[in-house]
Amino acid sequence: MRVLVAMSGGVDSSVAAARMVDAGHDVVGVHLALSSTPGTLRTGSRGCCSKEDAGDARRVADILNIPFYVWDFADRFKEDVIDDFVESYARGETPNPCVRCNEKIKFSALSARALALGFDAVATGHYARLDGGRLRRAVDADKDQSYVLAVLTAEQLRHALFPVGDTAKPRIREEAAQRGLAVADKPDSHDICFIPSGDTQAFLGAKIGIRPGAVVDAGGVVLAEHDGVHGFTIGQRKGLGIAGPGPDGAPRYVTGIDAETGTVRVGAAIDLEVSTLRGEKPVFTSGTAFDGPVECVLQVRAHGGLVEAVVELRDGELHAELRTPLRGVAPGQTMVLYRTDPAGDEVLGSATIVR
Repeated sequence: MRVLVAMSGGVDSSVAAARMVDAGHDVVGVHLALSSTPGTLRTGSRGCCSKEDAGDARRVADILNIPFYVWDFADRFKEDVIDDFVESYARGETPNPCVRCNEKIKFSALSARALALGFDAVATGHYARLDGGRLRRAVDADKDQSYVLAVLTAEQLRHALFPVGDTAKPRIREEAAQRGLAVADKPDSHDICFIPSGDTQAFLGAKIGIRPGAVVDAGGVVLAEHDGVHGFTIGQRKGLGIAGPGPDGAPRYVTGIDAETGTVRVGAAIDLEVSTLRGEKPVFTSGTAFDGPVECVLQVRAHGGLVEAVVELRDGELHAELRTPLRGVAPGQTMVLYRTDPAGDEVLGSATIVR
């Protein structure tokens, strides 16, 4: 089988490439250039896809004796991931750029080009498993990335491979060291890759500018002024610009954001609880939509935010009734559904939360 391996320059994708070679596939490595100024995208363990990373990936490819290329996806990445991220925050939402990158770049643009060039599959270093075409959680629960892959369609999954999903991360590092790969001890990248400083508010402020508004309490009383709703997320407690806790002495949290009026509402922790969710643009990883209500486990964050729920498809949207209320759920987040079988690790589908 001809396999294109997306090589980020990290330990996971490097071992993924090595395992594809060991399996006897015809392997080609490709590094995605996602920035027109790649040198700015890594500061220690922050960011990714820098010149340093491209060099690391090339050296691994040389050791594995496989062809290696750098493909320029900077324009697509800016349009589909960065611009989408900024626009979503400007609307008062809380997006997950990793979800969008997998959906639009790695398993859409990259996969489409790979298939057009005659490759049979794209392999990545994601921690997830495929079983008969069905997406499942990784063996390493702490590193599981099935949540950010749940936006993939059945057709996209049919041409995907996740070679490291059956192994715990410490063992992957050991394997890399045994293979003589210099990336064995390379730090994992974290935070948002295109904001290497880690200062999301400063990044958004530079892109969106000042859009003044008010911070108000449940009764509509103005507590403070702000420079833009992009500086707030549902459930936020600090940095609200207000003096102290509420009248009852309890902390106050962001409970609502109205981008049109520039209004940020604050309230008590109990005001954050939600028992129903509505999601648009549903994706069913099996390729078949739900037929009637489905009992499942629903997850709203990459790590955490799990609750049992009953979900139903109505008028092209997913409607979820939560068995237990969740706090701090925001429009723009992705809700991912897992089967409630004994294993509880099979992804059923996903949708973008709108309410």
